[in-house]
Amino acid sequence: MDRLLYIAMTGAKHSMWQQATTSHNLANLTTTGFKAELNSFRALPVFGEGMPTRAFVVDSTTGADFTPGVLQQTGRDLDVAVHGKGWITVQAADGGEAYTRNGSLQISPNGVLQTRDGLNVMGDAGPIAIPPDSEITVGKDGTVSVVPTGQVAGVSVIGRMKLVNPPEADMVKSGDGLFRLRSGVVAVADANVSLAGSALESSNVNATEALVNMINLARQFDMQMKMIQTVQTMSEKSSQILSLS
Repeated sequence: MDRLLYIAMTGAKHSMWQQATTSHNLANLTTTGFKAELNSFRALPVFGEGMPTRAFVVDSTTGADFTPGVLQQTGRDLDVAVHGKGWITVQAADGGEAYTRNGSLQISPNGVLQTRDGLNVMGDAGPIAIPPDSEITVGKDGTVSVVPTGQVAGVSVIGRMKLVNPPEADMVKSGDGLFRLRSGVVAVADANVSLAGSALESSNVNATEALVNMINLARQFDMQMKMIQTVQTMSEKSSQILSLS
């Protein structure tokens, strides 16, 4: 009976963890460039003396769903979306490079091109500084150009956003919501990555699918709890029989 209890107990626990992941995906239904997290169950044997026949369930994070979201036109010059595969390179809070699909940009009070989350957008030579009193445009290849406010001439290129396209199998999502290479190295720039101007990529979370998944996980949790109750009932009945004998 304890074999059944191992599986039911761990299955119920990880069903709750998967519920948390699904809830997190739903909470980011409107987050620009968000990629849904994926999870799966798998069974593992219990290692240790005296327990070679026991097994338990673990929740394995298989990664993220890299399906592109829908491109939505915003009409804002500082909004860009990665067209097809690729990533925008930003400077993470730890100072290292990380990658995102969120192309909602802004200019910081210090004149640095950033995401709306306050992360510096990385160029070929580091963060991109924007001259004061300038209007900015971003080309399809990530080229950042400025022209003095109120003028129609004098366009100058001040940098180029670092766009990368490493293999998706090598990408891992960190706790800050940004992606990094699994090996920890820095991805090289890819000239084939292109941007769509005045547009943002929506989240790729499917609300209907996520809600159905939450219902299924709730039913799985109830089933595991009923199995635990069954084990308890069987144990009580066995104890009664042994007491009578």
